[in-house]
Amino acid sequence: MPVDDPWYEATDSGRGERTEVGAPGDGRSDAVVRQRVHSAADIYLEVQRSPAFQEVRSRYRRFVFPAALAFLLWYLAYVVAATAAPGLMARPVAGVVNVAMVAGLGQFLTTFLLTWAYARHARLRRDRAALELRWDTQEMTRGVVQP
Repeated sequence: MPVDDPWYEATDSGRGERTEVGAPGDGRSDAVVRQRVHSAADIYLEVQRSPAFQEVRSRYRRFVFPAALAFLLWYLAYVVAATAAPGLMARPVAGVVNVAMVAGLGQFLTTFLLTWAYARHARLRRDRAALELRWDTQEMTRGVVQP
């Protein structure tokens, strides 16, 4: 008995293939040639190779890699300055507030600014394209769009 569930891929006839009642040439009107049903893996691989997906990924990488590198360098500079130049870090800026305190608070401020910049970048440059890709992929997995 054939399984008529598009999400069921492990049929008796083999992975990703579906057979209908009857065989070609047996004289039955309901005979249908075996046809290939695209698996979810095939669909996601096709989407991954698409120019739209590559563009979304490229936009992500163009922001995240430089931002992460800049933040890491800023953090390492703070740690190296704290260990290699304790006199500089102990220099008072205003009252009891010294350079180390200002730089430490700067680390927190930088974290919040980077989070805001990432969210803004995602909203303006990637979210719409990623959402369109998501809907296209969902339609493909439902069989609405033939790949």
